[in-house]
Amino acid sequence: MIIIDSQAVKNTCNASVESKGFCFYKATNGIKRHLAIDTLGFPFFTHCIRANISDDAGLIEMFTLNIGYFKSKPIDIPKITILLDHGYHPEYLTQELEQIYPEIMTKIQFQLSTKPSKQEKVAQGKCGFVPAIARWVIERSNAWMERCKILVKNFERTLVGATAKLNLCFIRLMIKRLAAPS
Repeated sequence: MIIIDSQAVKNTCNASVESKGFCFYKATNGIKRHLAIDTLGFPFFTHCIRANISDDAGLIEMFTLNIGYFKSKPIDIPKITILLDHGYHPEYLTQELEQIYPEIMTKIQFQLSTKPSKQEKVAQGKCGFVPAIARWVIERSNAWMERCKILVKNFERTLVGATAKLNLCFIRLMIKRLAAPS
């Protein structure tokens, strides 16, 4: 299973015109970080885009850059489930990705995450934010990124630099996990 989400991040005054964009949905002037993680919260793919680009377009761009991963997967294994939040549109993504790599839908399947309704929250005795099933994993990964002070805002002049900083954050996290005493 791959879990995907995007996170809007504000720019600082250092950011160049190339990396500036305004996301009306999240009311943020900056960039969006797209993150595809496994069930442990470690990244498969990372990608940064301007904030004014839609989540769908950013996901398509991220998959296009990493299409070799999907091409290398055999067809005869079970499909990889890709869990999306409700900001993505699986039908549109399917059409666009099939134009890039026609066999991709024989290897992956999209699934929208479930959101607890207000009635379900009341029945459970909860209110406010209630983590959706399996979505908490990506939210935890986003929180791990926020612990890297350099990622709180976008200080980078280019989107490639922002993606590199994101990757360095996760490399550091994985090395710390490997080095931890058992």
